[in-house]
Amino acid sequence: MAVELSIVVPMHNEAGNVTRLAREIVGVLPAGTFELLLVDDGSTDETLAEALRLRPAIVELRVLRLEVRLGQSAAIWAGVRAARAPWVVTLDGDCQNDPRDIPELIRARTSARDERVRLVVGHRVARRDTTWRRIQSGVANAVRGRLLGDRIPDTGCGLKLFARDTFLSVPRFDHMHRFLPALFLREGARVISVPVRHRPRTVGRSKYAMLERLAAGIVDLAGVFWLARRAWPKDAPRELAEACEFKLAEAGAPSRASVSVERAL
Repeated sequence: MAVELSIVVPMHNEAGNVTRLAREIVGVLPAGTFELLLVDDGSTDETLAEALRLRPAIVELRVLRLEVRLGQSAAIWAGVRAARAPWVVTLDGDCQNDPRDIPELIRARTSARDERVRLVVGHRVARRDTTWRRIQSGVANAVRGRLLGDRIPDTGCGLKLFARDTFLSVPRFDHMHRFLPALFLREGARVISVPVRHRPRTVGRSKYAMLERLAAGIVDLAGVFWLARRAWPKDAPRELAEACEFKLAEAGAPSRASVSVERAL
């Protein structure tokens, strides 16, 4: 049976969050209508092992493994490329996004009654982060919105719903997940924003340092600004993203049972 929705969750060293997040996602979606792809981005802890332990109990679960850490955008792209459904939801692997908001994103797209809506972005209206991190995010969103004109208040929210084919047609680069609204608008799509919950991180730690985020953001913003102003005419044919092969590999789970792990190459 074809699934209607693919849930893609990139994870790097999130062993303490894997089980909780997977079970929450399964609890809010009708059985048989979705698949759940956990993408291990070169973790050095027990993230992969924890994901494999869940496989016998969660039939919707697929586990993808990146041999080395390539970053959140690459992990998301690998998951979307492997996804089998036409629509994809992404969540951060730190449990700060609430899976209960997934149906809200789906309802927002349906109620729009517009086939041009190809991306629905969560807006964290009550951030549960430190004051300093909220200030950084606010400044980044303001600058990005001013330069790119995407009119989306919170592009950094990991909770997004989008059309798989449109995602695979946009340019790929590190940190691209933070600029999806501008990239989708460049493809002639319509983008909408929906208020969502935000939860405090209780396990693990952030993967981004302030200076790293600032340096990458400046460079990427300049690149996306350049791309946005060199978009093809909306009725011109688009070049699809380069194909990427995914091969199956067998890996032994901690329970000594042999389970299938999809290795992204």
